[in-house]
Parts: sequence; structure tokens; C-alpha cells
Amino acid sequence: MSTPSLSNPLVSPTLARRLLAEALGTALLVAIVVGSGIRAEQLAAGNTALALLCNALATGAGLVALLISLGPVSGGHFNPAVTLAHLLSRRISMTTASGYIFVQLIGAMAGVVAAHAMFGLPWISMSMQVRTGAPMWWSESLATFGLIGLGIATGRHRPAMLPFVVGGYIMAGYWFTSSTSFANPALTIACAFTDIFTGIRFMDVMAFIFAQIFGATNAAALFDWLSGYQSPRNPIQSSIMERGSQAPLTSVD
Repeated sequence: MSTPSLSNPLVSPTLARRLLAEALGTALLVAIVVGSGIRAEQLAAGNTALALLCNALATGAGLVALLISLGPVSGGHFNPAVTLAHLLSRRISMTTASGYIFVQLIGAMAGVVAAHAMFGLPWISMSMQVRTGAPMWWSESLATFGLIGLGIATGRHRPAMLPFVVGGYIMAGYWFTSSTSFANPALTIACAFTDIFTGIRFMDVMAFIFAQIFGATNAAALFDWLSGYQSPRNPIQSSIMERGSQAPLTSVD
């Protein structure tokens, strides 16, 4: 009997494993964003630029790590906007997309609670950070458009570089956008429950999410066309792609 090789390819993960990976990945991502934001505020002594830099570096690095480690299991969406783009391109089914988005939202809230608990803060603290107005909405739309678009292009042509492209783009987005590039509806909702500089006032959340959806849908249409992607024409083909695709948007699905 031959000895199993650790290099043998793994079987396709079940939906349950993929959902758990999405929940864990989203929870860890939000914990990284919120936790590094808390630590940055504590150490920056009122220097907002320094706090933002620390938060951006931690988030970008953490995102790279999460995509490399959990991406092969679930596709590493960790973001309902990414899942929506996959759905619009028929890379995943409505059932899978709904499950992904549900566990992403649950994971995001768990991430806030986990981050607050690490620093001895109340588990939930409503944000008073005002983020509203046309410039902010345009900023979120553009940030999400860039995230999804670059994910599609990189996933099509240089998939091995995808974690670094996504992490680098989000790191840059902290600085080139007026909204600090949330670009993630689950993160946006979760950040309404943390009263630090990375937070967002609850009443401003829905406008951000609409802007993110607008950016994601337009990016999916444009960059699928630019990259030469053709969506499957029938349910059987779509199901096969969902189980075996190795050409991700912002990750493998």
C-alpha cells in the first residue's frame, strides 16, 4: 500500500466547509480592522494620520494572509460585494450566494465583538462617526468598483498574485478615498457597532451599501467583458463551474 502524499490535491470542499471558511474569514477580517483601529487610537496620541497608516498596514497584511489561507476553501470572498459579483457572472448559484452573504454578516458581527473583547471594551458600542454626502458615496462606489475590477482582472490573468493585489489595493484605498474604502457591506454594517475612528454612524450605513452595490455591479459587467469572460449559458454548466472553477474574481471559488 502506498503512503498518501501531502502534495496530493484536496477534494472540492463541501458547501458546509465553504460557509464556515467564509464566516471565519469575515470574522477575522473585521477583527483585524477594528482591533488594529483600537490599538492605533491608543498608541497614536491623537495623530490621525499615524493611526490611519497603522490601520491600513494591518488590514492589508491581514487580508493577504486570509486570502492565502482560506481562499482555497471558500474562494475567500469575505465580502457580500464580491459574492454579488460572482453571482452576477454566474460563477456561483443563488443558493450558495445567499448562504455566503448570511454567514459573512454573522461573521462580521462576531469580529466586532471579538475585537472589543480583546481590549476590554463593551461588546457593542454604536458609532458616532459621520460618513455621509455625495463625495463619500462616490468614494465608496469607486473603491468597490476598483476592488471588484482588479480582482476580476487579476483572477483571470495572474491568480497567484490575487491576495497581494487585493491587500495592496485596500491598503491604498485607506488613503486615496475620502471614505477610507470600506468596499464591503458586511464590514460596513459591523463598523456601525464600534465607536472608534474606523466606525460609521448607523444611519449612514445603507447609503454606503447602495454605493458599494452600484460599484460592484458595474465592475462585474465591465471587467468580465475586458477579461474575455463568458458566463455559463445553462444551470448544469454553472454548477460545474461553481464546484471546480480556479479563475476567481477576488479569490478562487
